[in-house]
Amino acid sequence: MAMVFSAEQVACVCEVLLQSGCMERLTGFLHTLPLPSSSPSCLGELESVLKAQAAVAFHQRRFSDLYTLLEGFPFSPRSHPLLQQLWVKAHYMEAERQRSRPLGAVGKYRVRRKFPLPQTIWDGEETSYCFKEKTRTMLRGVYYHQPYPSTREKRELSAATGLTATQVSNWFKNRRQRDRATDGGHSGFQTLGSGGATEEAYPSSDDDLSPPDSPHPLYCCPPPLSHPPPP
Repeated sequence: MAMVFSAEQVACVCEVLLQSGCMERLTGFLHTLPLPSSSPSCLGELESVLKAQAAVAFHQRRFSDLYTLLEGFPFSPRSHPLLQQLWVKAHYMEAERQRSRPLGAVGKYRVRRKFPLPQTIWDGEETSYCFKEKTRTMLRGVYYHQPYPSTREKRELSAATGLTATQVSNWFKNRRQRDRATDGGHSGFQTLGSGGATEEAYPSSDDDLSPPDSPHPLYCCPPPLSHPPPP
């Protein structure tokens, strides 16, 4: 006998599986669902389902489906950080596949300029590596005073920024790792890309949310979704 879920339960299950990074379980759960209602009373369920579908599309490298999902629904601001990362990282990955080489800082900048965030996942605030400036400022401010935040502090930052606790934890780990590398005398942070453009071998962006030492980071969420730009 098939289980019947309420709209609230569907949204909850989607959010929990997405936050945990259980893409296979999330994919299986989505396959059991009927088409979600678009009535105003069910918009919360619809958004959670569409967000989960977008994450699965990214995980399965179905980027055309991902772009269609992200451009076709006005997502609420709480969903923007994750969906912005999906949008940007997918375009990074497509560009790298076309060029058969990793993108440097200049290459990533050009991709972001070519494929700006759609208004459905952007509230108009200036972003950098699809991080809102206020998010970067908040994380940096805490880091300067406490490079090793407690679990409670990470939860508070998660609630304040819209990032997951895992993303916050990864940001601090990567920032500490980058600072240690800088203190260790790594001065060669720039290389010349094709055409003479300067590209950073270790980009200075603070928007790395992947687990530290990821072999090919291109995004931001819990594994197996972790693939942001290198720190």
